[in-house]
Amino acid sequence: MSDTIPARLLARAEKHPDRPAYFEKRGGTWRSTSYARYAAEVMQAARALVSLGLQPGQRLAILGFNRAEWTILDLATMAVGGAPAGIYTTCSADEVHYILSHSEAPLVLVEDENQLRKVEARRKDLPNLKHVVLMRGARSSASAAMTWDDFLSRADATSESEVRERLEALEARGLATLIYTSGTTGPPKAVMLSHENLAWTADALKEAAFGGEDPGPLRAISYLPLSHIAEQLVTMHCGITLGMSVYFAESIDKLADNLKEVRPEVFLGVPRVWEKLHAGVTQKLATLTGAKATLAGWARGVARAANQARAAGGEPSGLLALQLRLAERLFLTRVKEALGLDQAKVLVTGAAPIAKEILEDFASLDLLVLEVYGQSEGSGPTTINRPRRTRLGSAGVPLEGVEVRIADDGEILVRGKNVFLGYLKDEEASAATLTKDGWLQSGDLGRFDDDGFLLITGRKKEILITAGGKNITPKNLEEGVKASTDVVAECVVIGDRRKYLSLLVWLAPEAAKRFLDEKGLPAPSALHESPELKAEVQRALDVANAKVARVEQLKRFTICARPLAIETGELTPTLKIKRNKVASSFAREIEAMYEGE
Repeated sequence: MSDTIPARLLARAEKHPDRPAYFEKRGGTWRSTSYARYAAEVMQAARALVSLGLQPGQRLAILGFNRAEWTILDLATMAVGGAPAGIYTTCSADEVHYILSHSEAPLVLVEDENQLRKVEARRKDLPNLKHVVLMRGARSSASAAMTWDDFLSRADATSESEVRERLEALEARGLATLIYTSGTTGPPKAVMLSHENLAWTADALKEAAFGGEDPGPLRAISYLPLSHIAEQLVTMHCGITLGMSVYFAESIDKLADNLKEVRPEVFLGVPRVWEKLHAGVTQKLATLTGAKATLAGWARGVARAANQARAAGGEPSGLLALQLRLAERLFLTRVKEALGLDQAKVLVTGAAPIAKEILEDFASLDLLVLEVYGQSEGSGPTTINRPRRTRLGSAGVPLEGVEVRIADDGEILVRGKNVFLGYLKDEEASAATLTKDGWLQSGDLGRFDDDGFLLITGRKKEILITAGGKNITPKNLEEGVKASTDVVAECVVIGDRRKYLSLLVWLAPEAAKRFLDEKGLPAPSALHESPELKAEVQRALDVANAKVARVEQLKRFTICARPLAIETGELTPTLKIKRNKVASSFAREIEAMYEGE
């Protein structure tokens, strides 16, 4: 039998049958399901799929927030030779139709009636879609969709031995899952990942985080979209490989509360999540005065020094160790408890770049957040900062067994068992991304420092070419501005085929109000019109401009009144900025910065 994630689940159920596999909050109480029961649920769903006619090689789709049913069907589909494809809950009806049509899914699992409406909107144009299944507790009077219980009852027509035969027939390089990219440009592409991709990557992360040793039972919380490979790694692939207990968050809005209840030992956050946690802590710490402020400053200095020692491969010792224990008792533990991260062993940030200053601030709270770099085409991670080998502001070092090199034009190239099979139904895009000798052309630009840490310098496709022919990497300028002031939440450099560079700016409301409050000024209802905030943004531009050549300097900026949002199309479901969409959504603001030129 090939080493696959479904096979690992069955092995885990035999080894630790009573260990909690996942928790769901029902009736205000977290209720657990054991690994033995989890494996039985997956086997029952797999039998139901066989009864409904799912053939090896077919794909099916899942549309809903993180739930046990999501992972049960995902694992069951892989077990019988199919390939699951997640759909973001923020997708429109047209986007849902595209993925269902492209994947030729004969079955889709949906969370509730709201998501069901997206499927039904163009159901007549989906000849391959035979079955719609609702997650537990959902019903619809206007559709012939099966309830979850109805679906599971179909298992009676298929024996467990038939599922095990299919499981044993799986090949390591066979298609295991589809990850539809969130589509920063054009329609999403379907990344094909193999069983080997998933199992190998889970092992590589186990080695990076725990030195390959079994860390014992760990708590994790599942809240990022399961359509994304990063959350799948935590919730399923690494979760099963490490035997973790995964808590399904109630919702994104309740994440802060759930964190305090679960107190996860493993936690993955995208930069927007870390930025929100950072803003909350910063706001509370800013209210400290006198002796409390002095204590906080001292404790943070101790924690910063302790984490510098850990990042370099050591451990606080002597006087520093004594100081750290005192700092924890007097200050640090209370802060971490307020965040729900006091039990954390591994904290990770990924999916997009994060400001070094934010990571430094967390390190000063004795929370060492490890930055990881990669993409769906590489099964998630390519490089990672390790608990004892960390350089804040870098993307870490390559996973053991992954080759990473920098092409002549600065592009990051990747080769290893984590590299994908190609894009479904898109040979042209596959050939443009995968070289014949197996190198994944990431589209990212980077370089290695003298110690082997990867530094990301930008996106190859996001390079701006000014009217004067100068190539500009916008990321460097944007990070420079954000690092110079807390009031800027996000910014986007404009300047492709323009005479000079300009900047669209979005304020961080809480930081902006705090900035005005510290100056004794009332916050206007329209923050973007505040002269004092405009002056602060200009100061940040001046700081960033002082570090670059004249041709790279930002000449003008506009503070936008409307925030970026997934609903309006400027952000992907994983909160990456769609630059093309920003350019069209804020075309009026952009043109105003170039009037008269």
